[in-house]
Amino acid sequence: MSDQATDLATETFVAHRNLLFTVAYEMLGSAADAEDVLQETWLRWVKVDLAEVRDQRAYLVRITTRQALNRLRTMSRRKEAYVGQWLPEPLLTAPDVAEDVELAESVSMAMMLVLETLSPTERAVFVLREAFDVTYDEIAAAVDKSPAAVRQIAHRARQHVDARRPRQAVSRSETRAALESFQRVLETGNLQDFLDVLAPEVVLVSDGGGVKRAALRPIIGVEKVARFMAGGLGKNKSPIVVAPTMINGSPALLVHLDGELDGIMAVRIEDARITGLYYVRNPEKLSRVASENPLTLR
Repeated sequence: MSDQATDLATETFVAHRNLLFTVAYEMLGSAADAEDVLQETWLRWVKVDLAEVRDQRAYLVRITTRQALNRLRTMSRRKEAYVGQWLPEPLLTAPDVAEDVELAESVSMAMMLVLETLSPTERAVFVLREAFDVTYDEIAAAVDKSPAAVRQIAHRARQHVDARRPRQAVSRSETRAALESFQRVLETGNLQDFLDVLAPEVVLVSDGGGVKRAALRPIIGVEKVARFMAGGLGKNKSPIVVAPTMINGSPALLVHLDGELDGIMAVRIEDARITGLYYVRNPEKLSRVASENPLTLR
């Protein structure tokens, strides 16, 4: 490839980089793996004869999807050996992500966990169709299926996701209010206060990766979750410090202990109460919360 062609390829790749990262991240739930996928995409992109490419954006998305699918299959083996529960890697996001309702929902911790229940191909088809509005023909080329098969997969995946996604949309103000209440509860550690802000059917999923203390299985029910949270906080000699932040397009909490970041707590809100708590403590998953990560669906 000539220098001029390389420059053009670079310019095009950079122009679409945020989109490609978002595609890879939604498929993988890991920023580190998404970055690896982008590197693999770039290595293949610079070998392409751009004169033969009709739609450069679609072509780049196709390469990224294929590489992400390969990485998904590798990750499934890693997750089988993972200690305890696996949660997506949280990303500090800019305010404009939260303002894009469709984008914020697609990368929310609750939705990312729902996507984890799909097969690799179902996840790719769902993400490309529902989040990025990619045509069935383009998706078919990316996943090596016929357009008819892709339509069936998309329908099946949509039904699966709809049955598990939050039942109602919650405004940012409602989420922020619930989080503010929960922040005060975390700082006091009072058991009764936990019972007041958590829904009866609340589920706590904590991810320590075998490095930090975390429940090995989801904890279900308000009393069990409240006791776990209050008991864990009570064992800390120094006071817990909690600060609001924006994670994956939604309000969340930064939790500090002994002056160091202990973890990220994201939530799922329904009827003004917390129905899902997602606490990422694994230090390997906390590198993307110091600076904003640009995400886009376009």
